[in-house]
Amino acid sequence: MGDPPEMVAGSVPSGQPLGFYLHVPFCVQRCHYCSFNTAPLEAGQMDPYLRALHGELDLLGALDWARDVTLATVFLGGGTPSLLEPEALAAVLDHLRARWRLAPAAEITVECNPESVTRERLAGYRTAGVTRVSLGVQALDDAVLKTLGRLHDARGARAAFDAAREAGCDDVSVDLMYGLPGLAVDAWAADVERVLDWGPDHVSAYALTLDGGSPWGAGGVEGLPDEDAVVAAYWALVRAAAARGFEHYEVSNYARPGRRARHNLGYWRAAEYLAAGPGGCGFIGDVRYGNIKPLTRWRAAIETGTLPVETSERLTPRQRLAERLILGLRTSDGVPAAWLAERTAGEPALARRIEEWREVGHLRLDGACARLTESGFIVSDALFVDLL
Repeated sequence: MGDPPEMVAGSVPSGQPLGFYLHVPFCVQRCHYCSFNTAPLEAGQMDPYLRALHGELDLLGALDWARDVTLATVFLGGGTPSLLEPEALAAVLDHLRARWRLAPAAEITVECNPESVTRERLAGYRTAGVTRVSLGVQALDDAVLKTLGRLHDARGARAAFDAAREAGCDDVSVDLMYGLPGLAVDAWAADVERVLDWGPDHVSAYALTLDGGSPWGAGGVEGLPDEDAVVAAYWALVRAAAARGFEHYEVSNYARPGRRARHNLGYWRAAEYLAAGPGGCGFIGDVRYGNIKPLTRWRAAIETGTLPVETSERLTPRQRLAERLILGLRTSDGVPAAWLAERTAGEPALARRIEEWREVGHLRLDGACARLTESGFIVSDALFVDLL
């Protein structure tokens, strides 16, 4: 396997534009469904984090190939990146520009929680270079929001969206969740219509999953809807988004024309991307890696001049093909049919499985392209297990 920091340092990107993911771990309160790498925002924690983040950018920027690549997208995720003061966010983006070439039309996204943003803060982000805001609304039922552990209410969610528009943000995405305890299908459908009435440029909608690293995943939760209700909620969103002119371009994502999330498209196209911050994950050359998660250990590694990489894996050609298939089939663009033929070569059982999906209408072959249909998106995880 090799030493993880050395594997990353020794990897060379293909030369295509890269994405860059920056993880901001802090949250005022951890949501009950969240399994991401988060930490409570305690007094005195932000400044040491920022110093370490700049140190990690220096370490990555000192790699031999760093000045030879272009960054096409930057994504600040979390945690709650909107806890960053505009000046701190601007300093990070300036550091990126100093170490790498940033494409003139680079997409720079920051995730924001409604309760942590104001028009002034978002205007500061815009001045710093942010081009896209992803607003974590999740629901518009105040009782459901409280159950989730969110700190905003429906009125605050709308106020945050309006603040983004007033600050000049012309590319705003809204995150929603369905399959939530206490959220009936009719209520979900009404919430979707309300959000679409706001006029967002993009909507991401995810069915609740109980991951082991989340409080609910560890302790369980009552009142979850059954599978039929979750499927009905999915179809309600599909129909509502289509009626408003949104393109369902990925299993969980809908965009107005020209407003696809370019950073996330890089993931789904199995492109390369750097990562910084505790728990950040990247992919360079043929090496996938993950950073140290605990804040103190992540900072300590950087202070010794070492890339804070804890895990790494060199993907085989077979793994690369399988991942390209799985990620590409998550999108409406699909994948070259030749990739499916290559994957099923010598595996008649898998070839029959693919043909069954085509016969029942989950998979469509259009000339040289293979695509999942709307019904295929719903059950795609079952097919992806086979492709792996």
